[in-house]
Amino acid sequence: MEHLELFLKSIFIDNMVFATFLGMCSYLAVSKKVNTAVGLGAAVIFVLAITVPLNWLLDQYLLQPGALAWLGAEYADYDLSFLSFIMFIATIATMVQLVEIVVEKFSPSLYNSLGIFLPLIAVNCAILGGSLFMQSREIPSLGLATTYGVGSGIGWFLAILAIAAIREKIRYSNVPPALRGLGITFIITGLMAIGFMSFGGMLTGGDEEAPQEEKAVKVDSKDEKEVLANNIKVNE
Repeated sequence: MEHLELFLKSIFIDNMVFATFLGMCSYLAVSKKVNTAVGLGAAVIFVLAITVPLNWLLDQYLLQPGALAWLGAEYADYDLSFLSFIMFIATIATMVQLVEIVVEKFSPSLYNSLGIFLPLIAVNCAILGGSLFMQSREIPSLGLATTYGVGSGIGWFLAILAIAAIREKIRYSNVPPALRGLGITFIITGLMAIGFMSFGGMLTGGDEEAPQEEKAVKVDSKDEKEVLANNIKVNE
């Protein structure tokens, strides 16, 4: 249940694009065609699914204060957290290079369509943001870190796929000249972000608050009975 909750939250509630607006450069530049958006979205899912758990291992066994205790008691006081950005980016760059080699080998047309934005995944703030959010939220296990990475990638994939499909259709619409291009794209993105905000209550119910409300009502009714009883005694 914990994995499912984190998975759904990372897709719909904490969506990288619509909740934190990370990775907007690739989101806007590569969302003109659905085919290109699907290719880049799949690459982002792969990179996040690999780098977030890898960076979790680095954080747990190398970077956190006292993480080097497994090497011996004399290393327990070492704090390498200042290397987090460098280590995280190095891991991401390695995975992006692997993705670039695979895409160029098996899909040259997609590689040419993505252009400079495929290697730029290495500096995509959504990719680094996934690892930093994992670190700041103190995800407790490797499995949950993997779930969070996959969910975050799928959330970014859904965002770029949705805007690409809309932008393909909107070419045939009568958009005012002042809003054509990025103008209408930003407006649509804002509307979709508002729509995704509605998922905020998907995993938070009011079941826990209901007993408190009932208790408050019972207390109030009890007080009213005591007041009525006192009034009757006074009248008598």
